[in-house]
Amino acid sequence: MTMMSAVRPGASEASRLARHAIVDLLAHGYVILPDAVSAAQIDAVGAEMGPYFAATPRCQGDFYGWQTTRVGGLLSKAPSVQRLVLHPQVLDVVETILAPSCDCIQLNLTQGVRIHPGERVQAAHRDEEMWPCETKVKPWLVNVIWALTDFTEENGATLLWPGSHNETLDRRISPQRAIAARMKRGSALLFLGALTHAGGANATESPRDGIIVSYCLGWLRQYENQYLTYPPEIARAFPKALQELIGYRMHRPNLGGWQGRCPKGVLDGEDAIGPHIDALPPAIAAELKAHYGEVR
Repeated sequence: MTMMSAVRPGASEASRLARHAIVDLLAHGYVILPDAVSAAQIDAVGAEMGPYFAATPRCQGDFYGWQTTRVGGLLSKAPSVQRLVLHPQVLDVVETILAPSCDCIQLNLTQGVRIHPGERVQAAHRDEEMWPCETKVKPWLVNVIWALTDFTEENGATLLWPGSHNETLDRRISPQRAIAARMKRGSALLFLGALTHAGGANATESPRDGIIVSYCLGWLRQYENQYLTYPPEIARAFPKALQELIGYRMHRPNLGGWQGRCPKGVLDGEDAIGPHIDALPPAIAAELKAHYGEVR
């Protein structure tokens, strides 16, 4: 299993570990960061998630699972998850992987997942299947699973098929090729959206709890509708970095606007009546400037 050092890093060490994580992600499709956050931080997330796991009915469907509980919209339900979403080392890795293919990355979803005893193995799949495009030369998505409990082969640790992101999807891929992403609570599993994976079966008597934080290219439709999940009256209270990740910013050229302007304006109370304002990448802006010249 590809894992990074468990030593808590300083700034330079964090940068070195991030570089190694990027290499492993691109080569194998996944990497595990042991002890990425403290036990106290995981305790805080677990305490906030507990009531939602208890109150939410189990899923219905062969993909989501019949003995699994899933909870979305975690930034407001479990505010401690915000720190996971903004984890500096994870964001460094994700942005390095995705940024070459977009103007800015965005939050695809946050989801709490509890795999209950008796759950079966999930069908092998890739999360990039949600966007029906055959050709994906570069990564479109990076998932992060944060372990709230220890992940073991017996309790449903995520199954991974190393290197499968370089192959054609095969739902009948051999189970013998899979590995279980065993990790201690507080660890983070990062894997590409093109990697074949599956939730494991839980053969124990205790649930397996995790938090999924998913990031994708800024021009894709998000899995979780962030604007309904976090409307302006909720998003105003978020840090600016979170507001931008969930989509309250423009993706150049001119995507995701509000009244032709940056959607951050709706959080700042700007008047809806106003001019449309270009949001262009520098290269396109320069091309238009050269086309028209300086005269308006």
